[in-house]
Amino acid sequence: MKAKWRASAAAAARAKIAHGRRSAEILRHGSLEVRWYAPKAHDPQAPHERDEIYVVASGTGLFHRGPEKIRFGPNDLLFVPAGMEHRFEDFSDDFAAWVVFWGPQGGERDNPFA
Repeated sequence: MKAKWRASAAAAARAKIAHGRRSAEILRHGSLEVRWYAPKAHDPQAPHERDEIYVVASGTGLFHRGPEKIRFGPNDLLFVPAGMEHRFEDFSDDFAAWVVFWGPQGGERDNPFA
């Protein structure tokens, strides 16, 4: 059977979340990992060991990234380097995002955006 290479937001929203995880794994290839994240009421996450990108699929709110806070909405892309504190705050009930992790633990390299 061929590996999955396409996923819709509707299918991702129905994906099962493994015990002990906060997001559903949608695709994995080499170091690439794509997940679906749709927290309810509170975002309890801590810094991650790899670089990541969020692509907001639906909803609005505030994104806390290091010392910054910005408003986000659908189709926004948010980059977070490995090890940086971040979380979603005051988000709408329909908030959901694609999460893309890649590269080695500790991140790819020094990041000028950190």
